[in-house]
This record gives sequence, C-alpha cells and structure tokens, in this order.
Amino acid sequence: MSISMKNLDPAFRGAGQKDGLEIWRIENFKPIPVPTSSYGKFYMGDSYIILKTSALKKGSFRHDIHYWLGKDTSQDEAGTAAILTVELDAALGGRAVQYRELQGNETEKLLSYFRPCIMPQPGGIASGFNHVEVNEQEHVTRLYVCRGKHVVHVKEVPFARSSLNHDDIFILDTKSKIFQFNGSNSCIQERAKALEVVQYIKDTFHEGKCEVAAVEDGKLMADAEAGEFWALFGGFAPLPRKIRSEETGEDMEAAAKLLCFNQGQLEPISFESLTHDLLETNKCYLLDCGGEMYVWMGRSTSLQQRKGASEAAEKLLTDDSRTKSHVMKMIEGYETVAFKSKFNEWPPTPDLKLSSEDGRGKVAALLKNQGLDVKGLMKSAPETEEPEPYIDCTGNLQVWRVNGNAKTLLASAEQSKFYTGDCYIFQYTYTGEDKEECLIGTWFGNKSVEEERASAIKLASKMVQAAKFQATMARLYEGKEPIQFFVIFQSLQVFKGGLSSGYKNFIAESGLDDDSYSEAGLALFRIQGSGSENMQAIQVDAVASSLNSSYCYILHDGNSVFTWIGNLTTSLDHELVERQLDAIKSDLPSRSLKEGRETDKFWELLGDKLKYSNKKIEREQESDPHLFSCILSKGSYLNRSKKYITLLRMI
Repeated sequence: MSISMKNLDPAFRGAGQKDGLEIWRIENFKPIPVPTSSYGKFYMGDSYIILKTSALKKGSFRHDIHYWLGKDTSQDEAGTAAILTVELDAALGGRAVQYRELQGNETEKLLSYFRPCIMPQPGGIASGFNHVEVNEQEHVTRLYVCRGKHVVHVKEVPFARSSLNHDDIFILDTKSKIFQFNGSNSCIQERAKALEVVQYIKDTFHEGKCEVAAVEDGKLMADAEAGEFWALFGGFAPLPRKIRSEETGEDMEAAAKLLCFNQGQLEPISFESLTHDLLETNKCYLLDCGGEMYVWMGRSTSLQQRKGASEAAEKLLTDDSRTKSHVMKMIEGYETVAFKSKFNEWPPTPDLKLSSEDGRGKVAALLKNQGLDVKGLMKSAPETEEPEPYIDCTGNLQVWRVNGNAKTLLASAEQSKFYTGDCYIFQYTYTGEDKEECLIGTWFGNKSVEEERASAIKLASKMVQAAKFQATMARLYEGKEPIQFFVIFQSLQVFKGGLSSGYKNFIAESGLDDDSYSEAGLALFRIQGSGSENMQAIQVDAVASSLNSSYCYILHDGNSVFTWIGNLTTSLDHELVERQLDAIKSDLPSRSLKEGRETDKFWELLGDKLKYSNKKIEREQESDPHLFSCILSKGSYLNRSKKYITLLRMI
C-alpha cells in the first residue's frame, strides 16, 4: 500500500494547537474530521485517529495520538490509520507517543477521554457496512461485561448463562429494562462505575425511557427482579466457580525480543542483556514483549523509515493473529517510563529541549527531505517540554507547625516559610476525576527533634482517621521533597533555627546558640529551582564561602538588601531571585550585584572576601518513579521487573 507524500493531508493542518480532543475517521485512505457532537461514537467497521492535546503551564503542548481499529475494519484501513498517525506525529514535532487501540482491548488512557465508556456500534465506511443510528434499529437484547475501578472496559459477550461469573459485573440490556448483575466477588468501585454505564445505555439506546434494576449474585427467585432476570436465561442455575480469563496467565509477559527494521525487513537482534546501547539513532526497532509491542524510532531516521516500521509492526501482529497486543510508538528522547523499564540499563534522559525556531526548523527539514510541502503546517511549536502535571495545583492548602504535642495553624502568607528545626503538617484538598481528593503530609526539618517528629506523625494520623481514611498520607524530609510537593506549595523558603517549643528546649538543654532567622538580622539565602512552580530559597551560613557561581543569592541585614548573580546562572535564575525577594524582604529596596562587581559593603556583611566555588554545578534531573507489578499464577511467584525492589515513602 502506497500513499502520495507530496503533501500532508489538509485535515491535519492546524491540529494540536489547542487543549482537548480531535478525532478523524479513515475514509478512502483519507482522514476525515469527526464532528465534535459525534465524539465518543465509534463504529465497528471503521478506523479512527484520536489526538489528545494537553496545554502545559508555559503555553506549550503535550500530545498523545491513538489510532483505534474496530473489530470489522479492513486491513488496508488499519494500515492507513497507522501510517497517518506517524505523519501527524511528525507534523506536531515528533514528540508524541502513539498508541494502537483495538476494539475491546483499549488502553485506560484512551478510555479516560470518553466517560463513562466506549460502546462501538455496528456499521462502517470502508467495510461496506452502513452506519445505523441507534434509534433506527430494532432493539436486540445484549449482555455486556464491565470491568475496571477507574475507567470501564465494556465488552459484549454471548447472551447466555455461561457468560456470567461471580467476579465481574454484567449489564443485560433488554427492550424494556436494563439489569445490572453484581458478581458476589466484585467491589463497590466497580459497581459504581457499572452504574454509570447503565445510565449511559439508558440515555443513549432508550432515550431515557426504560426501567433499571440491580440484581445481586446469590439472590434467588424470592426477589422479584432477580426472578425476572434469571427467567431471561431460562431459569436460575448455580454459576460455576471459575476465574476470569485475564487471571489464567494466558496474557503473561513474554521474554522480550528486539527486532531492527532494516531495508523493509525485521531482523532479530540477539542479546544477553537488554541495554540502551543496542539502539542506534539512525534505525527503527520493535521491542516485542508479548502483550505489549514498542516501536522505537531514532532521531536520525527518515519519515519513510518510521512509516515502514509502523507498517511492519501492524503486519507482525496480523500474521501472528495477536488480537490483544498493545502497540506504543515513540521517538528517541521521548520514551515512556514503561518502555525504559524493559531495559536492564537506561542512561539519564538528556536535555532535549528545543527553542521554538530550532524545533520548527528541524521538523520542517525532516518533512521537506521527504518531499512534503511544509508551508503552514505548524503555526507554533512548543517552546519547552514539560512533564505531565502530577497533581492539580488549584486546590485548598492548610499548613500547621507542630509545637510539642499540638499543632498551630499558619496564616496563608506564612504557609511556605519553614524552619529547619521544626516539623510541619499540611493538608491539601483538590478536585479529582470523580471526587474530592485529600492529601495529608508531614515535613521534617533536618534539625527537628525526634519527639516532635513522632508527634507530627501521630497528629497527621488522627487527621487521616477523621477523613475516614479517604486521605492519602505522605512523609517528607527537608531536601528530599518530590516534585508534587512543590507543585502544591509553588514557592518554599527554609530558614535556619526553629520556633517550636521542642526545638527551643533542645538547644537550651544542649547549650547551643539559637541561630533562628530574624528579619532584622543578617541572613544569606541560596535561590534554586527549575521554574516558578518549584522555586526555593534556602538560608545558608552568611559567609563568603557559601557562595557558588552556579546560583543567585539574597543577602540582607536590618538596613540593606543585596542580590548576588553568579556568572554561571541563567535568565531563569535571575527571575527566580526577584520573585523570592518579595517573599523574604519586600520592605527594603534591593541592590543587584554581578559576580566580580561586588561592593565593599557586601563583603563586609559576609565577614570578608573568601574563596568560593566557581565550578558549574549540574542540576540533578528528576528521576522517574517506578511501579512494579507482581503476579501469582498457579503457585509460582513472577516478578515482572526482575530487579530488587526498594519501597520508598513518596507521594
């Protein structure tokens, strides 16, 4: 199958430039935009491309591309969707992750876009079927199985008693009534999600005009609705004690196989250990893990190579009749955590940020080299690549300082000001996907006393109990805070000393000087952070040896304020120091000093000019958290990671 590459399809022009979903259906090898009013309506005989665009804080975008294949779609149509997905990714800068979605085996990521579920309808374009509107067709009794606590997988199963089991929830859709059958081993979260599906079926397929009934597994004919339900199956009979097919181990992860796409063919690569060194930047690879397949495309590969690798993956799955395998495609440098976790060794991700012009130029050059007309392809490009937000930052925050066995609520203006000798409790509530979420955490300063740490844990535990154990609890230590903490607080100032009774008693008993911060006293702060969302001011010893050319600093006493700009700092660092001035010392005018142009007064406050480090400090990259799944099957213990697991306390 070949496609003319002289021009990108006009349907993709301007795509991905605003937050939200965009959907195209494949018709005659072309992407046709789907009206917004029809989003979520999929036909079994069609193939679709779904683009999810997420707006990031600095005005840039993150893209995820899915191509959905109905169970009756033609092979040509499926292949077209796969190739057009590669083209769309190239148009968006080559940074998107691409997902192959099969009807009935969709990823949770895709299902999360369409609430409460996806329920494909019969019909299609290329398959020769006609699209049949729901209200035009004669109602047929159907039985569905629903699985999932967060997003729901809905699958039609044969209308027979043998389809039922004790572990799942089933929906029986008849012309006059919808029954929800709750298996005795199903949980309350799954039942709640299934009820949303029942309401969706009622509104979509019955125009809201039918009865709804719940049937509990184990209730016999004495219950009228249970009797009516079982009568549709020819009468009640006990269900066998069988387990779900997903739990039998049929889809267990297979040993990884690495294949290189070379001159139109897939060539297996032998290896003793799967490491990053096996991947070359000018080639495309397929990593076959059984239930999952990854297509990795080197940054130096051509668009034709990437399309060829995508076609090869489709052909491999078709030839092997693997109907449940997920396929994810990604460009070098933008690998997912799941992909990197398959390797025994993966180096730290390099800084691949591109300026707007640089990124636009490289993408345009790639496409132009393939004979494409790139004029008007992209009106703008992301300036920076940002991580996906971990937590909503628009919620409500409360902070308490632990004082002995009690806690003291801090005013809003003081919530980001912590002392290294104190312990704090914070409570953050925000709107989640389905309900209000609550996070309760403790923060321990490096010099806080053990008694108040224990008190903080006890007080926080009581708060979790008061929330009926619906809150998430976290324990954090100074200098080891995860990124979620800074997303919540936005800004943080850490002062020397402490204000709590426990800290005061400790230094008095130990005969130590109280060096707690005073606004009228002498203080030096090191400014750090990667952006306005996680800026920090850390008080350090007010001596010249505390300086470092890689940072900016704030120095003040009761009468004067200086900012010191290291020679190795960036414009972002300069912006952060100005913003931290407002939090630390906004009542006095400041004087900015560049390294090497300090005044005598500056050195006088620091005690004298001493030697300090002027070597560039490489900022540590935020490492990806890893979640490992372990499966018990037929008495054997299988650890999919095959690595030692360390349990960490983290959000």
